Amino acid sequence: MGQIGRRWRIIGGVLLGVLVILLLIVAMFPWGVFRGIVEREATERFGRPVTIGAVDRIDSFGFTPVIAIRNVRVPQADWAGTGDFARVKQVTVSFPVWPLLTGEFRPRDVTADGVRLALVRDARKRTNWDRPGKPQGGGGSTDLGAITIRDAVVSYADAVQDRRATMRLTADPDAGLKAEGDGIIRGAPVRITVSGPAPVRGQPWPFTADVAGRALTMHAKGSMDRPLDTDAMTLDVSARATDLKMIDAVIEAGLFRTRPVALTAHVRHDPTRWTITALKGTIGRSDLRGHMTVDKIDGRSKIDGALVSKQFAFDDLTSPEGRAEGIAKERRIGPRLVPDTRIDIGKIDNTDGRLVFNVDQIVGPGANAPIRSLAATMTMDHQLLTLSPLKMVLAQGRVTGRATIDQRGGRRSPTLSFDIRLDGGRIAGFAEDGQFTGKLDGRARLTGVGDTIRSAIGRSSGGIGFVVREGQLPQRYAAALGFDAGRALLAGSDDRTGLRCLIARVAVKDGTGRINPLVVDTAISQLTGSGTIAFPEETLALTMKGAPKRDVILRIPGNAAIAGTLTDPRIVVPREVKSVGNILKAIGNRITGHSGPVAGNADCNALAARALR
Repeated sequence: MGQIGRRWRIIGGVLLGVLVILLLIVAMFPWGVFRGIVEREATERFGRPVTIGAVDRIDSFGFTPVIAIRNVRVPQADWAGTGDFARVKQVTVSFPVWPLLTGEFRPRDVTADGVRLALVRDARKRTNWDRPGKPQGGGGSTDLGAITIRDAVVSYADAVQDRRATMRLTADPDAGLKAEGDGIIRGAPVRITVSGPAPVRGQPWPFTADVAGRALTMHAKGSMDRPLDTDAMTLDVSARATDLKMIDAVIEAGLFRTRPVALTAHVRHDPTRWTITALKGTIGRSDLRGHMTVDKIDGRSKIDGALVSKQFAFDDLTSPEGRAEGIAKERRIGPRLVPDTRIDIGKIDNTDGRLVFNVDQIVGPGANAPIRSLAATMTMDHQLLTLSPLKMVLAQGRVTGRATIDQRGGRRSPTLSFDIRLDGGRIAGFAEDGQFTGKLDGRARLTGVGDTIRSAIGRSSGGIGFVVREGQLPQRYAAALGFDAGRALLAGSDDRTGLRCLIARVAVKDGTGRINPLVVDTAISQLTGSGTIAFPEETLALTMKGAPKRDVILRIPGNAAIAGTLTDPRIVVPREVKSVGNILKAIGNRITGHSGPVAGNADCNALAARALR
């Protein structure tokens, strides 16, 4: 037993000695021997040759070594210009040895001196900081200890959002971290500052960030869950800008040019999700409030949210240049009923989702109809935009239906399709003078290709129909519809007669609408018409023929025409109709009792069903 005990003591002593030797080797390990390995790993990471001047161990003994890495150089990407992507005079870092046994590197205290970093993103969205051939990541997380940064300058140039900046960074365990510098965002000068206390490993890091300029001002105050971890943070944001596009240059949400905007929101960012609550603000005269989430899934943005507005003006969603162009175009071609709003969604190529919005009141230009409220659910699925259900409540009546904008498959121009109905409307709600009354129903179903609503309808096919029933109109107008000039002249200004129905059906093909039928049926007359409406010019070419329903005082033979546009129609009476000879002929017909046939009542129900089918 004594010999066996001695053997185990010897074995134990040897093992202990080996362990001590191993610990001494680890404690005294010359980490500079890994310089070549680090260079190769960094070269593979950036896809270009990385050089390191030296890697030295500063301390002499311990299990949390302090390493100095000197004269680091990362060349610039070939496509990003000349010079270097990164140059570092020296980085000193400490780290625990034992996590390396599981392949985990946990840096603690870091000191960087003489840092020059040039970040570039080109128009093709390539970045010089991501691994070649790999998708771009987020801000990444870290759990550093004390950070000290001296003499660090970072420049940034982004061709996608037309922004660039040069920032000077400083960090000190006592004074905290600060970055400040000047930049240009879409041609507008800005001052940029970011500041926070010294990061403490494992604890939240509060910070503030500001972008200040005449065209754009943004302020964010929040906290990152861990120091410098932009993938896990909560913040409150406020912004003022000349338009939404300026804000989009910072947040990159695919927004567009608008009138001046002011917004506030509470924001939570997690690795694959942005959660926006308490969103409120104004765009021009329009107000909005709501919430939404944006998830990053398979390289796409998935939006889910809701917006509410007490009052909304469509022209608030246009830029000054767009409004000026619209005014100049209207002066050149005259006013149009169909808006020239752009519907090209070709650049929205990685955004899907669902957005519910409600508007209490439409105001401003473009709100010709007395719209009391607007509500719709908008969904986007790989460049197929759908508005359904779409609801508008008018002062009298309701519009319902759906609309789609389809630009899937890389189409150069989108296809616009819509099917909308007007139910329970009243002519009094649309006619300012109140002389015409009646119940109004309508339906429009069109499909066309174009970059704007106007151009799409100018190439569209489908049908438009509207029906007015159970109304009244001045008797003089009703008599004129039957070409009874005598009764039209003798009728009093307060005399009225019944409007049985006004019905129009327009069959549209390739932007040309053919009217069949057009009937205005009153208690004392009937007018029928035919012709065309040409889109996008909205020009009218109609021929009108009228007949009384009883004996006339003086009936003028012939037809009339309607020319002009939908917003500026003109009644054209041919010269021969209003000639002295034709009037004498009408007088002769009256004397002889041969004023022509009279009209019967139109089948309003059948005509209405056809117009609205």
